[in-house]
Amino acid sequence: MRRAAPAELAPGVLRVPTAVGNNAFLVDGDEGLILVDVGWLGAPARIESSVADLGRTLTDIRQIVLTHAHPDHVRGAAELRARTGAQVLIHRADADWLRAGRVPPAGRSGRVGRLIDRVPLLHWRPLEPDGVLTDGEYVGGSSGLRVIHTPGHTPGHIALLHEPTDTVFVGDAIFNRGTELSLGPAALAADPLLRPTGLARLPRTVRAVGLAHGDPLVNDDLQRYTALLNLPT
Repeated sequence: MRRAAPAELAPGVLRVPTAVGNNAFLVDGDEGLILVDVGWLGAPARIESSVADLGRTLTDIRQIVLTHAHPDHVRGAAELRARTGAQVLIHRADADWLRAGRVPPAGRSGRVGRLIDRVPLLHWRPLEPDGVLTDGEYVGGSSGLRVIHTPGHTPGHIALLHEPTDTVFVGDAIFNRGTELSLGPAALAADPLLRPTGLARLPRTVRAVGLAHGDPLVNDDLQRYTALLNLPT
C-alpha cells in the first residue's frame, strides 16, 4: 500500500493512516510523543515514517495508549514497544485480552465474530501492559490525554480527550463509513447494548474527532458527531 500522508488534526495532534481505513494518532505531550493505537503488523513502519516527517525518532514515543484489545489496534504493539521502549497502556478491563494474545470466545456477541476470532491472523503476540488505565485519569501530563471509559465494543474500550485542543479520539466507539456515522457491526462487539451508554460519556463540544476507522471529523462534519450523540438510546 502506498503510504498515505499524515495530517495535522489539531496543533500537536497528527493523524497517522496505518492501513486502508485504519488510523493511529500521535500527540505531542509534556513527556514526549503519545501514540493512540497501533494497528496491524505493518503499522510500526508507517508510524516510524510519520514520526520522521516530524523530525523525530521512534524513541520519542514515550507512551502507547490502546483504545481496546482488538487485532487491528494491537497486532503491531509488541514490535513497536520493542523498538521504542515506550510504555503500553490499556484499560484494566481489556488487559487480560492483551496478555492472552487474542479476543476470548466470550468477547464477541455474535457467532460470526466468534468464528472470525479463531483465525490465527487475528491473534497477536501476547503482551503484558506496562500499566492499566481507569476512567478519568490522565496520560502524558497536563498536555496529555484524559481517559473516558466507553464500554460496549469491548469491556475496557476507552476514548481519549486531548483537552488543550478539544480533540477526542473515539477508537471504535464510532465508525465513519462513507457519509454515515455508525456504531459498527453488533456481532463484533462484546456487549452491543452497552454501546449507547458509552456514547453518552463522550464530550459533546469538541473541535475535532479522531476515529480509528474513517476520516476525522472537523468543522461542519462535527454536526454529524453531535447528531449521533443526541440520538435517543
